[in-house]
Amino acid sequence: MAKVVVIDQDECIGCESCVEIAPDVFGFIEDEEKAYVIDSSAASEETIQEAIDSCPSECIYWSE
Repeated sequence: MAKVVVIDQDECIGCESCVEIAPDVFGFIEDEEKAYVIDSSAASEETIQEAIDSCPSECIYWSE
């Protein structure tokens, strides 16, 4: 089973850093001010890991 990236919506503070780093992977819900996953396979693992590492609330993680 492939790794997928997950966002804990309750912990997301809406900073959009993940969206800036990997816009094909992460989207943003303006009304809720929350990021969400569009497609875990739309960028390299390195790019997604950079987005994970940039998250100030540490709400993005890998799941298998």
